[in-house]
Amino acid sequence: MNAKTVLPAVAMTAVSMVLTLAVVVMWLGGAMPWPVALVVGLGIDGGWLATLAYERRLAAQGDHSNAVTAVGWSFGLIATGVLIAHALTGEENTGAWLAVAWLPIAAKALWLVHGLWERTALTANALGAIRGIQQEARDEAAVARARLRAEASTEETRLTAVTEAGARVARVQAKTAQSLSRAWSTLEVAREGEDTGRALTSVTSRVTPDVTPRWDLPVWGPIEPVNTLRLEAPPALTDAALDALVDDIRHSETPALSYREMAVRFRAAGHSASEVRLRAAWKRVA
Repeated sequence: MNAKTVLPAVAMTAVSMVLTLAVVVMWLGGAMPWPVALVVGLGIDGGWLATLAYERRLAAQGDHSNAVTAVGWSFGLIATGVLIAHALTGEENTGAWLAVAWLPIAAKALWLVHGLWERTALTANALGAIRGIQQEARDEAAVARARLRAEASTEETRLTAVTEAGARVARVQAKTAQSLSRAWSTLEVAREGEDTGRALTSVTSRVTPDVTPRWDLPVWGPIEPVNTLRLEAPPALTDAALDALVDDIRHSETPALSYREMAVRFRAAGHSASEVRLRAAWKRVA
């Protein structure tokens, strides 16, 4: 994975160094001896390469130096400036030389990209964990979507069934009401008919002489509720009556009954009195 960024950076660096060296030798070779021009070109490339190597060493240690980075970019700008100056002062092929003048800056940018790649690179285990988390999230989202679709389909089916059942009930009620209406109409016609009235009168007159009852239709409609019957509580016993009852029950057997036995027989006989009054009566008679 590391080769995806380091190989383009190395290739661009080699091309830019060779191009810079060749341009310096060709451009300055006419004004000074070519060994001197060669030394100048190698100095530019050497400084560029030395700062790059130091930057890579610091990056491997997890460190960074702004000064070294500034020096490296300075050498890259110098090389680019040499190429641009050669293209502008050359007699021919100016456009072609300008087209390749950006190679040192491009090489430096590729090394910057490679450094960012290294700082953000993850191990295979971490990448596997991330892929597992993403896959789990996708699975949960898919399950949630499927659950929502199933619930929506179920709710739609339930609503459809309820609607159809309601429609069937409404149709049955309508048919029942129509049948009742026809039956009531038939009864009304029979009730108002002259022949039917005479027939009913002849039947009822034999059963109850001198009486011609009217044949009324049964009531079909709301009825009035019957009031709930309320049982009135029996009147409370006076203290004298209560004392007499308690004394009679107490002495109904020999020996005399205890309070608990007297209270049980008192209530079993259907008498009513509060526990306080009953105990007070017991104390008075005992």
